[in-house]
Amino acid sequence: MIQSVPGLKKLSLVVPVYFEEECILQFIKETASVLSTLNVEYEIIFIDDGSADNTVELIKKAAETQYSIKLVELSYNHGKQAAVTAGITYATGDYLLYMDPDLQDPPVEIPRFIEEIEKGFDLVFGIRKEKVDGILNKLFSRIFWGVLEKFTGLKIPKGLAVMRIFNRKFANKFLEYPEQNRFIEGIFMHIGMKRTTLLIAQRERFAGKSKFNFKRKMRLAFDAIFDFSEIPLKAAVRLGFLLFLVGFLYLAGIIIAKLFIIDFQLGWPSIMGAIIIASGLQLFFIGIAAIYIGRTYKESKKRPLFSVKELTNISERSQ
Repeated sequence: MIQSVPGLKKLSLVVPVYFEEECILQFIKETASVLSTLNVEYEIIFIDDGSADNTVELIKKAAETQYSIKLVELSYNHGKQAAVTAGITYATGDYLLYMDPDLQDPPVEIPRFIEEIEKGFDLVFGIRKEKVDGILNKLFSRIFWGVLEKFTGLKIPKGLAVMRIFNRKFANKFLEYPEQNRFIEGIFMHIGMKRTTLLIAQRERFAGKSKFNFKRKMRLAFDAIFDFSEIPLKAAVRLGFLLFLVGFLYLAGIIIAKLFIIDFQLGWPSIMGAIIIASGLQLFFIGIAAIYIGRTYKESKKRPLFSVKELTNISERSQ
């Protein structure tokens, strides 16, 4: 049954891909089947982030007969944050729906997202009713989001799915954020505007395994902390002051003990221990400051956020 969507002229799906040859054709099949029931023009923009398998070839073959399938090939692996930014840059729809190709967030939910944002929202986050994953991955995800909320202060919805939809106004505002060190969720939250959430039923991955392992999650968490928070710097100052206070009290105690309680001779082990601890803390604090300085230096170069190797079914004029 064809569903009419009032006010919606064009829908853009933004789909970053990286070594997805096992699931990409099934994703295209299921997504096209759902979109064909909607009385709207649509495009599916795949952004390849340096895949070395057959992902690109499979997408290009599908694009030969389906002009609505478009492909942005990045010249090397930039990371998912840059890939998503590239997709939003080239998307031309009134609404943009960002999702992964692994089919965990199922395409059948697309009409519900459109229905929800048509209520007047600028952004609709998908929230998983239950995360379908192994116990270890669930634990890693809980740690990841817990660290983010604790150290950035960002009120990111719990159980956040990749799948989300936003309008053209929100997309244009997103593209005004030029920072090299990108954390998509943080930028989305910082933009603000009128947003809501939508509960969706998650499925098992169609094939393969997630590329977003614990190491990458923690790297992204630390990127978010240094991009959206001054907590590490403030913590360093507080810890430094605390150690100074402890050291001052310790020194005062030794002087009092020497003068009024007992005569003793301090040895070199305690002195060396104090020197090693003090040196380590100095390097730690300097390291925190150096990370912020390094990130500032990277931003000051104002390099492009991504480098495109080739476009398929996309005109350069749409960049």
